[in-house]
Amino acid sequence: MNPNDTPPSAGQPLPPHQPLSGYYRDAADRRRFLTSIFDDTAADYDRIEHVLALGSGPWYRNMALQRAGLAAGAQVLDVGIGTGLVAREALTLIGEHGRLVGVDPSAGMMGEVKLPGIELVQGRAESLPRDDDSCDFLSMGYALRHIDDVAAAFAEFHRVLKPGGRVLVLEISKPASRLGTLALKTYMRALVPLIARFVSRQRQTAHLWRYYWDTIEACISPVSIVEALRAAGFEQVERHVELGIFSEYRGFKPA
Repeated sequence: MNPNDTPPSAGQPLPPHQPLSGYYRDAADRRRFLTSIFDDTAADYDRIEHVLALGSGPWYRNMALQRAGLAAGAQVLDVGIGTGLVAREALTLIGEHGRLVGVDPSAGMMGEVKLPGIELVQGRAESLPRDDDSCDFLSMGYALRHIDDVAAAFAEFHRVLKPGGRVLVLEISKPASRLGTLALKTYMRALVPLIARFVSRQRQTAHLWRYYWDTIEACISPVSIVEALRAAGFEQVERHVELGIFSEYRGFKPA
């Protein structure tokens, strides 16, 4: 059993996964590693993601946002905006009267965001540089595994959302079956990095995608993520799964 599967008591940190010593030495080194690898591979990220998702990424992200209740005119905070893949689909749903702010610790990733009319802010999920009750909808797309403390991040999500606001956390989850896990591991840790070597410009890109799988394999369980959202104060928390691996964690802040 993953040692992180049971959320700690209130006030205790909840790492998204056990330490991965093959990539960094300690917590401080982990943060330096992540900053470096995301900054260095930002120019390749969208191209490799398109390969990883077999071109279905935009459609899926759009549908996931709709299922979570994103509507026209919403004030959106996209945490871990990266290169803007989730934000791009959110903009199509909120329309001209909506507003989107993206937060990310990686200046390199945000430098690849090519979306008009949005605000970009450098910051971390555990300490969001936003006011209390300042957004209608908060999204996080495939960044949960790269933060320091899930419990602290979810508490911040709850703080910045307006009463009645909704949260959507997208993640890739390890398949329930051994065969499914083996297939996904082979794809993400062997095939995708191999493809990356041929289509990427940056040397570290293949390394990033191997690291991606290792964080998925070590990640806390979906049950723990659901429980952490509830512990942060969210209600009607649920997990929706597509194709056995694409998890959508949803909830809302009560009025």
